[in-house]
Amino acid sequence: MNIRKSLICALLVVSLPAVAEFTTISRAYEIALSDFRVPATPNSGAMFKECAECDMMSVRVTPNTQYIVNGKSIALKAFRKAVFQIRDRAAETIIVLHHLESDTIVSISVTI
Repeated sequence: MNIRKSLICALLVVSLPAVAEFTTISRAYEIALSDFRVPATPNSGAMFKECAECDMMSVRVTPNTQYIVNGKSIALKAFRKAVFQIRDRAAETIIVLHHLESDTIVSISVTI
């Protein structure tokens, strides 16, 4: 009986890290392109709405921010050109990956 109790206690101790609290590092937003403002320079900010009813928020981009079109990483200038060519901005979605601790955008991705 003591062996069973010891085994159960050992298993509980081993499983404790599994119930540890997780920390959110980044948050991804899927946004209608009509609710997104493309950054002008590599050290400026992108503006977007988290939801249709939400207010616009501005998050800083850095030279390390990745701009992705159709799965391919490109420069900001080429990204701006590709995004501005999209006609139906309300029907197109864009994905923004926001690093919460540094409050910067890690990547902006669109599939055309």
